[in-house]
Amino acid sequence: MANTPHDSRLFDPTRLGPLPLPNRLAMAPLTRNRAGADGVPGPLMAAYYAQRASAGLIIAEGTTPNAVGQTYPNIPGIHTEAQVAGWRGVTEAVRRAGGRMFLQLQHGGRVGHPDNSGLTPVSPSPIPLPETIHTPSGRQPALVPREMSTADIRSTVADFATAARNAVAAGFEGVEVHSANGHLLHQFLSRNTNHRTDAYGGPASHRVRFVVEVAHAVAEAIGPERVGIRISPGNTVNGIREDDTEALYPTLVQALADTGLAYLHLVFADPDQPLFQEIRKLWPGTLIANPALGPVLPADGGRRAGERLLDAGAELIALGRAFLANPDLLERLRTGAPLNPVRDEYAMYTGGETGYTDYPPLAAAA
Repeated sequence: MANTPHDSRLFDPTRLGPLPLPNRLAMAPLTRNRAGADGVPGPLMAAYYAQRASAGLIIAEGTTPNAVGQTYPNIPGIHTEAQVAGWRGVTEAVRRAGGRMFLQLQHGGRVGHPDNSGLTPVSPSPIPLPETIHTPSGRQPALVPREMSTADIRSTVADFATAARNAVAAGFEGVEVHSANGHLLHQFLSRNTNHRTDAYGGPASHRVRFVVEVAHAVAEAIGPERVGIRISPGNTVNGIREDDTEALYPTLVQALADTGLAYLHLVFADPDQPLFQEIRKLWPGTLIANPALGPVLPADGGRRAGERLLDAGAELIALGRAFLANPDLLERLRTGAPLNPVRDEYAMYTGGETGYTDYPPLAAAA
């Protein structure tokens, strides 16, 4: 018999390594473009995350570990003192509201533009993004990125480690390394963006090397129990075209299996897919599963899909758009209350309170 909303396993307490969590529901990282032009989070971001502090774990939005990694305007960073101080205001607000936060570290690679970062984007190979890039003056053609040298690779690995230390200094419980969605680490994984012939290109065992080096460096910097990693097998966003998904990700997961990382975060997880089942068998630690819900948010916000993934071996369920529109999502799922719909997708990225902090909680809706 299917669980009724109030007795779902989603609401059971659990642990993420040494970190106790009051429930198994994670807020997935969601880019919202509300930082300042200098990448500094402000009070509006603090209010947004504090509204959603009932999540078992908040994974804060993709945040750049260095200047060249910036993707779009008003993306937060974690590589300057001002950015660290801005994030500290966010984590303090969330902690006062009873929440816990990890910070996603996201380097855009070729997904970037000099008008956003002041620098030419970098990538494993000089292959441009096959689409335009949003900049303060409008959308512009993507540039041919600069191919990373081995020295660039080493310095970028070091930047991720420094960013992780900065995140802990800003009050985060840990960090998530973003190796998904067509950003830099994913660009190293995919053959259509990685044409290298050195130790970082060619067979899957070489293409995973950069990701593994970043994971090891970040784990060494702050402790593996504070580090997660996100992957999105088969995802075609940002011009990625994988041709060996079924072999690539088992290779990557096996290479990371002995690192002791806090979790593996799997995007578009489907418990019926053989690749999900193989990854679950290969990964020895906590699995956070982000269910494949399709373009329309289901009426239950993803609760049933999440329960299926828990039954298939996931320990935590990450939901994105449901949290975007419902700051009190946990209570709505627990009681079976109706959900706020996502309003005006354009407002997701345009700044200000509209479509950000003005979604009504249940009490206001009543």
